Amino acid sequence: MCGRLNITDDPFVIQILLDLGIENPREQMLFGRFKHATDAISIVHQYNGQRSLSHATWWLLLTQTQSGFTPSKYTSFNSRYDKLHLKSSAAYQPFRYGRCIVVVKGFGETQYQDGKPLHYHDFIAEDGALCLGGLYKHWCHPATGEQVLSCSIITLPPHPKLRPYHDKASPLMLPQSSDLLNQWLDDQRHDVTGFNHLLVPHLHQSLTVQKIDRPSSYRPIAPARSLIHD
Repeated sequence: MCGRLNITDDPFVIQILLDLGIENPREQMLFGRFKHATDAISIVHQYNGQRSLSHATWWLLLTQTQSGFTPSKYTSFNSRYDKLHLKSSAAYQPFRYGRCIVVVKGFGETQYQDGKPLHYHDFIAEDGALCLGGLYKHWCHPATGEQVLSCSIITLPPHPKLRPYHDKASPLMLPQSSDLLNQWLDDQRHDVTGFNHLLVPHLHQSLTVQKIDRPSSYRPIAPARSLIHD
C-alpha cells in the first residue's frame, strides 16, 4: 500500500501543476516531505468543467460528527484496483465521478513481517515528478454547512521492480500524456472502460529507491538504487 507521500516544493512538481492548468501553484499547494494518511494533501480535480487545486483529507471515508467530519474507522487512504468495478465498494462511484491527481515527488512504503515493520523505503522520481491516480469525495455537513473533500490513492498489484521492497501493492502512477491526464480529470467522462489498461502495474518513469531509518526522519541507511522505467 502507499502509506506516505513526499510532496516537496520541487520544480518538477510545480511544472506538472502548471501544465495541468493550475495558476500560482506554490501559493496553494500543501507541501510536506512526510505526508501520512489522514493528513490534508493537495489534489487536482475538476468539477463542472472547472479545474482546481484543492485540499483534501487523505482518507476517502469520513464520519460525520456534530460539528464536522473525522476519518472513518474503515481504512480508506488507498483504494484497491480490484474494488473499482465492485458496485458495493466505496471506490465505485468516485472512480466514475470523482477522479483526481495527486502530484508528488515520491512516495514511501513499509514492509511488514509478522505484523511488525521490517524496513522502510522511499521512492523518488528521477528527473521528474509523479502523477498518482486518486479518487475524491465531496462532503457537506447538514448542520454547519461545512464543505470538505476527502481522497484516496488507487493501488495496484506490486510492480515486479518494486516487489523486493514492498510486496503488497504499488500506487497507480499515471503516464504523463496530456491527453490521458485530461481524460482522467474529465468530470463528464463516466465510462471508465478506457482506463482499464492503467490498472496493470507499469513503471512509466525511473525511480530512485532509498532505504531509510524511519519515515519521520527519512535518514538514508543504505546506498540508493535506481529502478529503470519499463
